[in-house]
Amino acid sequence: MAKHQLLNVGGTRLHVVEEGEGPLVVMVHGFPELWYSWRFQLPALAAAGYRAVAFDQRGYGRSSKFWQTDSYRISRLVNDVVGLVHALGEKEAVVIGHDWGAPVAWCSAWRHPEIFRGVIGMSVPFSGRGIIALPGNPFGEIPPHEIHRAVAGPDQLFYQEYFSTLGPIIEEAEVDLRGWVRDIVWTVSGEALAGAGISFAGQDQVALIRGSALCVPHGARMRDRFMTPERMPAWFTEKDLDVFVEALEGGGLAGPLSFYYNLENDWHELADLAGTPLTPPAMFIGAEYDVATWWGEEAIARAGEVMPNWRGSHILKGSGHWLQQERAEETNALVIEFLKGL
Repeated sequence: MAKHQLLNVGGTRLHVVEEGEGPLVVMVHGFPELWYSWRFQLPALAAAGYRAVAFDQRGYGRSSKFWQTDSYRISRLVNDVVGLVHALGEKEAVVIGHDWGAPVAWCSAWRHPEIFRGVIGMSVPFSGRGIIALPGNPFGEIPPHEIHRAVAGPDQLFYQEYFSTLGPIIEEAEVDLRGWVRDIVWTVSGEALAGAGISFAGQDQVALIRGSALCVPHGARMRDRFMTPERMPAWFTEKDLDVFVEALEGGGLAGPLSFYYNLENDWHELADLAGTPLTPPAMFIGAEYDVATWWGEEAIARAGEVMPNWRGSHILKGSGHWLQQERAEETNALVIEFLKGL
């Protein structure tokens, strides 16, 4: 049975959920999620002989909320993962991240190879100082403010810039938070995109991005391009939605969105690591219908150039962005195979 606890990690309260005994595996969630995103992985890894741990990142769930945007820079997020390993009484761990948790996992292993003996990124490939790889910018060669404008074009905002405003996006979501979360989850799922007849194969990346829900025309809402499910999928039920929405109702969106606010700061902060290889064994899991996987295809193809212990990539057919929930069994099998190979 999973055990919940609140740990003081360097002055930050982290809500931690763990299951099983054995070598430590830490799982880091993304936006707009929680430890609960790993509900299918915790028991599977425990059964495979690992101490599986998931936690609410700062700004989320029952973990600490901070009012200063600087509190959500990548260095603070990495320090939380490092501090958590120590707070759990361990000296090393494997770290796994999905969505925004992927850059946190990658940067934790990049900055601290002495602690992290392996790393798996899901959805977002290793992108160096760029945090989130985009077309023409696999490893952060171009600063975020420039690549965001180039991708979105002159008449709209790329969603990462829209999120970083900490203004219109919060006003939009708070009008109907439950509907907003439900529809963004569905819109980027494999079932929704396949059902809409969307295929990324052979498409012009920038043109498709500009016409998608991930660009917001001036004066419009992001939600204007969302899709609404006729019924909730088996991997994301009304009860699952309740968990995420109740947490966001209590903690708000300012902390989670501050991760995006700091993309430019993170780019500068990671400058000292530019050109430094990520040395622990590393693997990527993406999805056929995940735009972040699609945007990051150059970063994935060139991963061996920046990670000497690259263990390869796996793209899950039919899955969308929420792959560890949409394709839990496939994800679990790949993760356990990687862990056993260390």
